[in-house]
Amino acid sequence: MLEWLYHRRRHRPVTTVTRPAVALALSALLLITGCAGIARKPAPDDAALPGGMNRDELLTTIATCHLRRVVQNEDRGATDAVVIAAVERYGFEVEDMVERANALTVAAVDDPAARASLRRLAGTACERLAALTGASSGLVRFDRSGNIGNTWVVVNGEIHDGFADEVIDKLRREKAVGLLITSPGGSLYEARRLGRYLRQNGLRVGVKDVCTSACVDVLAGGIERFVTRGAKLGIHQSKVPKHLSSHEGGQLSVVAAALYLREMGIDDTVALAAASVPNDKMYWISVAEALETGLATKLVDSL
Repeated sequence: MLEWLYHRRRHRPVTTVTRPAVALALSALLLITGCAGIARKPAPDDAALPGGMNRDELLTTIATCHLRRVVQNEDRGATDAVVIAAVERYGFEVEDMVERANALTVAAVDDPAARASLRRLAGTACERLAALTGASSGLVRFDRSGNIGNTWVVVNGEIHDGFADEVIDKLRREKAVGLLITSPGGSLYEARRLGRYLRQNGLRVGVKDVCTSACVDVLAGGIERFVTRGAKLGIHQSKVPKHLSSHEGGQLSVVAAALYLREMGIDDTVALAAASVPNDKMYWISVAEALETGLATKLVDSL
């Protein structure tokens, strides 16, 4: 069983780790995240560590990424794929990572400065590990038996007012690691709010059918973005709200779309292409274009 138990306040956290099940869970995780080729290496000297980090700093970064996923999902069985990859690549013991995570938690409870420092580090920890390991960052969940969860929430329909909260509640309730969406679009506000939640929390998005207009902004938010060969991705001009229905308002809408895509690490020319297509028309993005611009990260046979 792989389980991390945290006691709050001033009590030392209790950690329960059983090595055989941990090894099995790590091996399975590496397979499903495409990191099966990463083998455990002997513990390196500080000089061999990446980016000028020493071993202590790297362990703190690993533990902080782990804590980020635990806290975000209020789930002791949550972690990130890059945590597992880094533990394996750099020869750390799982117990070392858990002990460091526990120590960081205790320090943050008692010391506002430590809490602020942990918050700052958490903002980039998983991304730094992804760059170091070459693995894809993404939410991973273990059940109480140490098995990896692979639940995806399926959502169909228009993106209406309240859509983001509805989907977020469902993702959390079902302990999902990804969202499979089919939608003709709708509210850009709701789509981008959901997209930012997906990215911050390490969730994946998949499209196998139709995803157009604001739905593309939801897809953009996935930390990994999967499409099938039959996926139909469509973009066009957004409807500008009445209070912005002017030339200047239209320009602001295009800029907002470009900035959002740039924030998600996607080529913002997608926004410019959308701006060139009337709202009553549709430009269909080919799978090749989606992969080239970063709107999709992987072509899959099925979802």
